[in-house]
Amino acid sequence: MKAVAEIRKIVVVVEETCIESGQAIAPPTRKAAAIAVIRNPFAGRYVEDLQDLMDIGTELGGLLGQRCVDALQISPAEAESYGKSAMVGEQGELEHAAAILHPRLGAPLRKAVGKGAALVPSSKKMGSMGQVLDIPLGHKDAAYVRSHFDGMEVRLNDAPRAEEILVAVAVTDSGRPLPRVGGLTKDAIQGEDGLR
Repeated sequence: MKAVAEIRKIVVVVEETCIESGQAIAPPTRKAAAIAVIRNPFAGRYVEDLQDLMDIGTELGGLLGQRCVDALQISPAEAESYGKSAMVGEQGELEHAAAILHPRLGAPLRKAVGKGAALVPSSKKMGSMGQVLDIPLGHKDAAYVRSHFDGMEVRLNDAPRAEEILVAVAVTDSGRPLPRVGGLTKDAIQGEDGLR
């Protein structure tokens, strides 16, 4: 039987940049993050088999990815970047975050954003309530698109508690505002190998 996340809360945040360096951004660049605060089933003890957390990753990838797409009010195909991150409370361990993020969270997230040939950028850390969690971002279909190298910062004042894990997914409808560092542009993406 597959493990199911025991979710204490879900928070969704949308960031919209309308002006950057005095320049109007039209349309504005937008990022959404969906954050789930879950009970860590392995808090305070060492467990060899982390299958339950992998199952939870599958569940959260689709749920949080869809929440981001819905918050941006876009179709899955209009999503351009994505990323994932997790912060484990003090009774957990980094491997708990890895078990949620890596084996299975990506496939349902890719489905929520309509493809996703590129690896999903990720980060993990140990932390405490109110600590900042950075979600790295990259283009969903071509990792070499520099205009989409970015990140989104999230923080919840009451999470993660010692026995919890904060799991976050971010999705964008664009790259950074005013990108000008060159490289592959999004209109030149082939989208076959996840790189270009």
